[in-house]
Amino acid sequence: MCMEEIAAAVCEGDDDNIVDLCRMALEGGATPSCIIKEGLTAGMMRAGEFFDSGEYFLPEMLISSMTLQKGLDYLVGCLEKESGFWRGCIVIGTVEGDTHDIGKNLVGAMLQAAGFRVIDLGIDVSAERFIESVGIYKPDIIAMSALLSTTMMNMETVIRRLSDRGLRDQVKVMIGGAVVNQRFADRIGADGYSENASQAVLLAERLICAS
Repeated sequence: MCMEEIAAAVCEGDDDNIVDLCRMALEGGATPSCIIKEGLTAGMMRAGEFFDSGEYFLPEMLISSMTLQKGLDYLVGCLEKESGFWRGCIVIGTVEGDTHDIGKNLVGAMLQAAGFRVIDLGIDVSAERFIESVGIYKPDIIAMSALLSTTMMNMETVIRRLSDRGLRDQVKVMIGGAVVNQRFADRIGADGYSENASQAVLLAERLICAS
């Protein structure tokens, strides 16, 4: 019953009660990973289905995402103690010159709910910061977002500099955003493109498995 309540809270954007519901589930003996998979993620996937069917729009998805993140933030300390939970590390950020973060935040929350350790570099992230993150965090994947046509080529700059520094073979690169597509990803040498948050999770899983 508790997992269904958590899923419903995420889907309905009930951020006032999500932490209490997660706490009650922990006190009832559920593991953090179980709460995330069967509660938080299930609720977010349900919201995604409503979005795909046209019942939900972007505002509803953002509220669900914020509720999901609130639950994740509460559970993250417990996750660190649960051996073997993290499936990999992903550095995410919006490229230099672009200050949009709605899509990035949604993708980051979904990736974290799917079991990835997510390092969010934020917005207007320079190529150098992405490069530095490889040495600092040792990520499996760099995920870049762009919503402006004037900034999308900065994704290519990051990939080129990874190659120049001899780091390209150490990390996969995935991209997303309204102005990019699979053809652009192929052109700049990215390892993959995702159209939305749900696809980003599937792509990250494939890239991790291929590593």
